[in-house]
Amino acid sequence: MVKGMDQRKAVVLLSGGMDSCVSTAMARELHGVPNIALLHASYGQRTEVRERRAFDDIADFYGVSDRLVVQLDHFRAIGGSALTDKSISVPENELGAPGPHGGAIPVTYVPFRNAHFLSVAVSWAEAIGAQALYIGAVAEDSSGYPDCRPEYYRVFQELIRVGTRPETQIEIVAPVITLKKSEIIRRGIELGAPLHLTWSCYQNEDTACGACDSCRLRLRAFAEAGVRDPIPYHRTVTAGR
Repeated sequence: MVKGMDQRKAVVLLSGGMDSCVSTAMARELHGVPNIALLHASYGQRTEVRERRAFDDIADFYGVSDRLVVQLDHFRAIGGSALTDKSISVPENELGAPGPHGGAIPVTYVPFRNAHFLSVAVSWAEAIGAQALYIGAVAEDSSGYPDCRPEYYRVFQELIRVGTRPETQIEIVAPVITLKKSEIIRRGIELGAPLHLTWSCYQNEDTACGACDSCRLRLRAFAEAGVRDPIPYHRTVTAGR
């Protein structure tokens, strides 16, 4: 047993994006590859094929064989988000722009999405005896989605306690939730995370657009970290606020 290692089995939600990739690197450092299981959920998003490829590439990079991929197609039927409804345009060059009806939450928010991801992850964790559940949610320096706040995970932790077997012990771990995006990049570099294999763009699957909220947040973070973003962009806009 390596000193300081956490011997619990951990399920890691890995979208293929930068934040979940670094969370995977952190889980690997603490638990070791044999103790991590990677979960990917496709949900009818515009870039689901590219994100699945990123998941596979990152899982292969770390040599993790314990994987589960689920398809949550109901999000496309539900709609209400620019990520799953192609009749709603993905905003470009409008970081921080008001959402629908002037609300604070951007139109790229997928209604209550993370609860669905967490529910699948808890089910799998309970089935395989995992005691930690990692998610790469970021509260600050992000798009401001309501299901990425620390209080959301505190409440969900209680739901896990009352909704699983009495002997089940599953801890939600959100290791990057309080970090700035630039700090996440720096942490990833320290851990040797394969940031070059990640995908963040909301609307393109070949070359990142450089204009959607996710691309702009990513570009700004790399600029603040003083590191070149290793993925290709169709066009690079000013990465400021």
